[in-house]
Amino acid sequence: MSLSTKTKSTTTTKHLPAEFEPQSFIQLIFPHAKSDWLEYLEEASQTFVAIATNIAKFETCLVICDNISRVESYFTNTNNIFFVQGDSNDTWARDCSGITVLQNNEPTVIDFTFTGWGNKFEATLDNALTSKIAQHYDADYKKQRFILEGGAIESNGAGILLTTSHCLMNPNRNQKLTQKFEVEAILKKTLGIKKTLWLNHGYLAGDDTDSHVDTLARFVSKDTIIYVKCEDKEDEHFEALSKMEAELRDLRDLEQAPFKLIALPMTDPIYYDGERLPATYANFLIINGAILVPTYNDRHDEEALQIMRSAFSDREVIGIDCSVLIRQHGSLHCVTMQFPQAVTLKS
Repeated sequence: MSLSTKTKSTTTTKHLPAEFEPQSFIQLIFPHAKSDWLEYLEEASQTFVAIATNIAKFETCLVICDNISRVESYFTNTNNIFFVQGDSNDTWARDCSGITVLQNNEPTVIDFTFTGWGNKFEATLDNALTSKIAQHYDADYKKQRFILEGGAIESNGAGILLTTSHCLMNPNRNQKLTQKFEVEAILKKTLGIKKTLWLNHGYLAGDDTDSHVDTLARFVSKDTIIYVKCEDKEDEHFEALSKMEAELRDLRDLEQAPFKLIALPMTDPIYYDGERLPATYANFLIINGAILVPTYNDRHDEEALQIMRSAFSDREVIGIDCSVLIRQHGSLHCVTMQFPQAVTLKS
């Protein structure tokens, strides 16, 4: 009688979770006096408190602190908030935090290189931050030389990545990679991407990131994209965002089906110190059971919130005043990073 043997599968599957998939926690970096928030540190700190406490109603919020006691003093309720020590240049967690990939359902936090959006700003501490706090993640850790910021990519959770050519193909990031297929090959290998969708148009005045996609267009489900639409023909953004809208209509998924599109309004022009700021409702954060939407004391705030309520009928929609955040050219999504359910926190 012969005995049969089972051969263990060696197939490796990688999955880049979408933001709308179940999460374990959200990570923030709290403002401090050595960051660019110094001029209005108290205002910025209160905005971060509002973000953190609203997150903590639904899931854990990890707050990275220059001084834990100082940061804790801002909170009247620390339930579901986890404080860790970490030095940073600034507070844009979306772009300097690790990006989690599931390999055969096991998580790896990939620490891509962060250069301050193409060496525009000092970022040595930010680039080292993930390696310093990785011991708090119950996940494998991997350093990656490729320069990539979290705000530059959007995953639909089904193998598709949405990005902008102005950012990922910018010579100030990965100068030696001059062809899109080279970048796509790296994204496929490191993140498990099956198809990369490129937007060649769209920008926001005052944006330092070279057109991060999370300021322009976002996946709200695997087949639906929500995006910023400019209706004012006199606005400087009208032509570029109209071309972006046309590009979005032409995009196709893995089965060559078009995506459903939902338009968000633009705010009226908002200025600070004579400079137009990159206010965008597309910079929302999806968390377990809720959507945190940036508002700007603008007449379009309620319209944007209503659109989000329709798009996310199964989640609570919470508006958070981010008027202070855009003074430093970012908003709510830019200061947060989600970690999927597979990554748990260790004390």
